[in-house]
Amino acid sequence: MSKTKSGKSKQGSSHGENTRLVHLGRDPDVYFGLANLPVGRVSTIMYPSLQAYENPNHKFRYGRTGNPTSEAFEMAMAELEGGYNAITASSGLAAITTSILAFVKTGDHILVCDSIYPPTRQFCDDTLARMGVEVEYYDPLIGKGIGKLIRRNTALIYMESPGSATFEVQDVPAIVLEAKKKGVTTMIDNSWSGGLIFKPINHGVNVSVQSITKYVGGHSDVSLGIAIADSEKTYKTLKRGALNLGTCAAPDELWLALRGLRTMAVRMKQNAQNAMKIAQWLEKRPEIKRVYYPPLKSDPNYKLWKRDFSGANGLIAILLKEAPKKAVYDFVNGLKLFPIGSSWGGYESLLQPQYLEKFRSAVPWTEKGACLRFQIGLEDPEDLIADLEKGFERFRKASR
Repeated sequence: MSKTKSGKSKQGSSHGENTRLVHLGRDPDVYFGLANLPVGRVSTIMYPSLQAYENPNHKFRYGRTGNPTSEAFEMAMAELEGGYNAITASSGLAAITTSILAFVKTGDHILVCDSIYPPTRQFCDDTLARMGVEVEYYDPLIGKGIGKLIRRNTALIYMESPGSATFEVQDVPAIVLEAKKKGVTTMIDNSWSGGLIFKPINHGVNVSVQSITKYVGGHSDVSLGIAIADSEKTYKTLKRGALNLGTCAAPDELWLALRGLRTMAVRMKQNAQNAMKIAQWLEKRPEIKRVYYPPLKSDPNYKLWKRDFSGANGLIAILLKEAPKKAVYDFVNGLKLFPIGSSWGGYESLLQPQYLEKFRSAVPWTEKGACLRFQIGLEDPEDLIADLEKGFERFRKASR
């Protein structure tokens, strides 16, 4: 068993991705041969002596600051994404806000992708604004042009690729290159890939953040986030920020995430296969103005997605042709296999309406039709298509 830079165990790093996912964060020999790590429900750590308590190198000091379950999951995700070490949080948003706060201060200027996750945008517009941090939103397709936006006081560039709702794929290597020229820290929301099909740290990103609630958890029963650092220096800043904010994650959630990690590859592969069938079918629908799904060759983001990503997931969005509100209601409310829900990445299909005119400024949203995001789950795609077909019949009838 080899070691990461942080000294944590690193098993099977020369193996394929599927093999690694099965074994990451596991060490049965330490736990009497148990296939899965026990849940470490812990707050208090007891010490055998005062000398041990005063030893700064004591492995675990308090449940909030680290425990066997958090260490196992952080180790697994750091290795999966090619990072140095990681911190975990009680939600994806908690991981995002903790990470940003660890690297910015009053008077700083940060650049944030315009197609960012809306709660992240709300945090920037509210909390960071009150702190005196200037947030500037940029066109997600800016690429190397971001260099023109970097100022002397720019402390951070925050990306999300593909972006929320409309899935713009950013030219991450080009953005990182410009950031490195000016010594600017880079951070990315990598939830879309689950850390499996895109490795931002391999492209020079300093911090990769994920909502583990999504594809890693995979069963719609986990609230968890992670931030993975590229180096010891980055990790120390990230960890200090987490400690100061009291950011941590519950051991039961961490255990469920470790379980979800084992099957993520096969689940995402099936999600993507189902999504491609449905996306290709949706492209032919006369009721739709556009389908947003980077793996489609017709999608304007296809070339960058093909260059940087090794696979896809089950997220699709559509822009309906302009129609009365009743037609949209009839389409959505009559669906049997697409309940309305705000999350994605679970086993089940979901639908969430998008109100992008509220969340875009660098590239204002001017489309008039309804934008709907679908999480394509593990159901038979033929059943999902049949459900959508009936929905479009209702949509056409109400549009007359």
